[in-house]
Amino acid sequence: MPIAVQKLASYRGHNDCVYTLAHGDQPNFFFSAAGDGMIVQWDLTKPDEGQLIATLPKSVYTLHRHEDSNLLIAGHNYSGIHIINWQEKREIASLQLTDAAIFDITSIDNLLLVGTGDGSLISVNLKTAQIVDQIRVSEKSIRTIVVNRISNEVAVGYSDNFIRIFDLHDLTLKYAFEAHTNSVFTLQFTKDGHYLMSGSRDARLKVWDVRGGYKLVNEVVAHLFAINDLVISPDGKYFATASMDKSIKVWDAESQQLLKVIDKSRHAGHGTSVNKLLWSSHENQVISASDDRTISIWSIIFE
Repeated sequence: MPIAVQKLASYRGHNDCVYTLAHGDQPNFFFSAAGDGMIVQWDLTKPDEGQLIATLPKSVYTLHRHEDSNLLIAGHNYSGIHIINWQEKREIASLQLTDAAIFDITSIDNLLLVGTGDGSLISVNLKTAQIVDQIRVSEKSIRTIVVNRISNEVAVGYSDNFIRIFDLHDLTLKYAFEAHTNSVFTLQFTKDGHYLMSGSRDARLKVWDVRGGYKLVNEVVAHLFAINDLVISPDGKYFATASMDKSIKVWDAESQQLLKVIDKSRHAGHGTSVNKLLWSSHENQVISASDDRTISIWSIIFE
């Protein structure tokens, strides 16, 4: 299938590597955070006009916008989580969870799930900002957490190369399997909830059958170096991967066939590692964040 790719803009507001992105409450809004501790809101209709939401004293590796409350939660390197009313640019609460880095945050209703560098999966009540539970089944970092409401499961990727599947309701461990030969950096469930896709530092993309007990159904040597992130298009038909090899790749979701490579030589892509992606429903635009301190906006048109 022919794909037209156009670089629409490059946002230059951060002073250090941009590690994370999060969707806003409208399709044209998104947030970014970086090694400079700055959290910035952007508008896809107003290129490079960011609004500073908060400045934290150390690196921010992950952001999560809680949809019901519309609060923004930042995972702060070595200092826990910060709960931010981004509309008022005001911090509501902070919670010192760990001395380790926080690499990912997601939520189940009013429960935050936080993955730390010491291997702890910590659940936090967002309303009370109190720890509910803490599960540690590995001493290696948790790098990624995703929720499947269809199967009522939570998938967690670890730096011990394992994927572990927990029950959505009580976080009991259901499955644990060595998925890759290196750290599992990114996970996504397909829109129908039937498959789990994983990307790793080993540069492999793998697909697992949820209903078949997470049996491996496909493996692709997807990049030259680590796969840092994987996002699915709003319609569920495509997905994109971001890599330490400086490229973004667009794939067919059903067949896992490569459709397009976006890189520096062909599309004026990033000059260093691409760390994070968002696939916005605003004009089907893809947003990428990089170690080169920039955020790029891409028009992806399937012809």
